[in-house]
Amino acid sequence: MTSEVAMNAALTSPRSRTDAVGARFACGLPQGPEGVGVVRRRVRGVLAEWGVPAAAADDALLVVCELVTNAVVHALPPAELRMWWTAGRGTLDIEVTDAGPRRESSRRPAADGSAGTGEHGRGLGIVEALSAWYGALEDARGTTCWACVASVAGGC
Repeated sequence: MTSEVAMNAALTSPRSRTDAVGARFACGLPQGPEGVGVVRRRVRGVLAEWGVPAAAADDALLVVCELVTNAVVHALPPAELRMWWTAGRGTLDIEVTDAGPRRESSRRPAADGSAGTGEHGRGLGIVEALSAWYGALEDARGTTCWACVASVAGGC
């Protein structure tokens, strides 16, 4: 079994449906940074299937990758991705939930407030720049990070 096949198998219980609210997708996430590419390809296909406009799909794909990377690299498993597309509003809502940070400092910004200047540390800055809004909630179950990407101005 190739590692790609193993990673696809690790996308636990992918669920996709369309209802009166819109199209929905959810799946468990494989652990480790190599799983991010598998998730990226799966999400690209889902966004195309839903007919998300290209510019919004590109932005959403980057947002998903940043949130998923944070969850699989910096947090405890299990982690889950949830997305829903509301075509009438032109909005894609994205949530990634994990079991919480591996260590207390893993999600804190640099002491000087900068987003980072090296290869790491710019992910939430990217999420902020590409989303109409975003945020995070920590509770007893873990951490949920969310974002809304709009295909039209004022969509979220």
